[in-house]
Formats: sequence, C-alpha cells, structure tokens
Amino acid sequence: MDPGTWDLIWRNLWPMLVATVTQTLPLTAISFVLGLVLALFVALARISGIRPLSLLARGYISVIRGTPLLVQLFIVFYALPQLNIVIDPFPAAVIAFSLNVGGYAAEVVRAAILSIPKGQWEAAQTIGMGYSTTLQRIILPQAARTAVPPLSNTLISLVKDTSLASTILVTELLRVAQLAAAPTFDFFALYGVAAVYYWVICFVLSFGQIRLETRLERYVAR
Repeated sequence: MDPGTWDLIWRNLWPMLVATVTQTLPLTAISFVLGLVLALFVALARISGIRPLSLLARGYISVIRGTPLLVQLFIVFYALPQLNIVIDPFPAAVIAFSLNVGGYAAEVVRAAILSIPKGQWEAAQTIGMGYSTTLQRIILPQAARTAVPPLSNTLISLVKDTSLASTILVTELLRVAQLAAAPTFDFFALYGVAAVYYWVICFVLSFGQIRLETRLERYVAR
C-alpha cells in the first residue's frame, strides 16, 4: 500500500468515527428500540383471540418479511413524497428500519411468549393477577431470556443494514467512506476501514449479548 493511501486512511479515521457515533449508532439504537416496541404489540396481536387483529398482525409480518429492506427504505423516502409526505433522510431511515425490525422481531417475541408453559398463566390468574400484570411480571422476564439470542442477531444485522441508509443520503459510516474515496477511487482502503468499524461494533454487541444472557438466567423457572 503506497504512502498516499495510508495518508488517505489516516485523514479519514476520525470523520468515519464521528459518523459512526453520530449517525450509525443512533440510527441503530433508535430503530431497534422502536422496532422492539412495535414487535411486542404485533406479537401480542398475533396470539390474541381477536381474529381481525391477529390477521392484521399476520399480514404486516408477511409484507415485511416478503419484501427487501432496500425497497422498504425507498418507499419511505422516495415514494411517500408522491403522496405529499416528505420525510428527511435520517427519520426516513429510522421509520424503515423500525418497521423492518418490528416485522422480524415480532415472530421472535411471539415464539418466546408461547414457550412459557400455560400453567404459569393459570397460576398467576389463581392469585388474582390480571393479563398485563402477568405479562409484565411473569411471562416477559422469562421470555426475554429465550428471545435474547435471536434478537441479538437481529440487532447485529441491523448494524450492518444501516449501511443501506447511504442510498438515501444519510451521512452514516459507509456514506462518509464513499465520499472520502470518490476523488481518488481508493475504495478498497476506506471500505476496509468501514468494515473494521462495523466488525468492532458487532463484536462488542456479541460480548454484551453473552453478559445479558447470563443476567437473565435468574428469571428462568427450573
């Protein structure tokens, strides 16, 4: 690698780190939290005894899982303006990613809730607990332990998927690398640096996943 390439890398390490901290990580965190909240409601709707609600939830999951994330992103950012709904790049990315996470995580949350034995629902009812209290105090803490591994995979995938936000002009990590490499066409070096940043984030998240799984073990009934 020639000195010019090293100089290019050195000059862009900080701007790429700033983009990671100010765009990529907030985009991931906000989208994941909103997506989880959405997933919980969709999962509860999916397993409810109200058939129209269950069908609506099933339809939402089917659409999200059956269409590419890039198409969903383009619909939110490029297609909605034709309906006079104009959204800035960052919030548009948050909406698209949250909807996507909600669709995939809903099935994970549903499976985790259904994995809890029905006897625990019945035992909670016998001591006077209502549906929401049982869900909050008995079911969800245990379901969380089951859901952590697949949800962690969803989060790690989301970190990498945020690179798609560069297609709607969000100046996240990959977009900064593209702009920096464009004048010299030295894409290999800066894309390599971007890959290292993404890998570090995913490595830290994987480590956090293990710690979280250990902490949640205490909520699992034996």
